[in-house]
Amino acid sequence: MEAKKPSKKPSNIRKYDKKRIKISSKRQITIPAKYYDALKIDKEMECIYTEGMLILLPIRNEKSDFAEEILRDLISQGYNGEELLKEFKRVNRKVRPAVEKLIEEADNLAKKVAEDYVDYTADIFDED
Repeated sequence: MEAKKPSKKPSNIRKYDKKRIKISSKRQITIPAKYYDALKIDKEMECIYTEGMLILLPIRNEKSDFAEEILRDLISQGYNGEELLKEFKRVNRKVRPAVEKLIEEADNLAKKVAEDYVDYTADIFDED
């Protein structure tokens, strides 16, 4: 597969960025545009509750992108016809376990973040 260029973080987003948002009477929130754009959010997000926090993670639905990339790579390697189909099926079966592994790693990271969470509210308002 071709290596994808890392996306640059917008200059208006810091490593730690905080913004107060309102919750509607229907329990809905609006994600600030700079966060929405920085995360390249599509139509869904995963919502995780842990240690009194909500963590929102963008869901990347790239199944068709994976298929296209896999096919492009296999064709560039010279596969065609039945051999291409057979190799595509073999490689494609490996995608789900790889994605599940990434999800597991993200879940572990979210747990770690929750354990190490520091509330900076007092620092912002110079409270002791």
